[in-house]
Amino acid sequence: MKFKMKDVHIGNMIHEELLRQGRTVNWFAKEIYCEKSNIYKMFKRKSIDLAQLIKVSNALDHNFLKDCYEEV
Repeated sequence: MKFKMKDVHIGNMIHEELLRQGRTVNWFAKEIYCEKSNIYKMFKRKSIDLAQLIKVSNALDHNFLKDCYEEV
């Protein structure tokens, strides 16, 4: 089984999902044990560390891995 990363901007996707759920940046920062300023930096990043992506996926109950990778 092989996977290919899709051309996505994960920071934008996370921000959009946070807004869709009506959650605040303060709530999100507390959920993933991160400084609020780092959340805003995350929104600007095209990619993030896999461990961080899993933490974000769990906090928002959304599978971002599925959004970022496709089976080839």
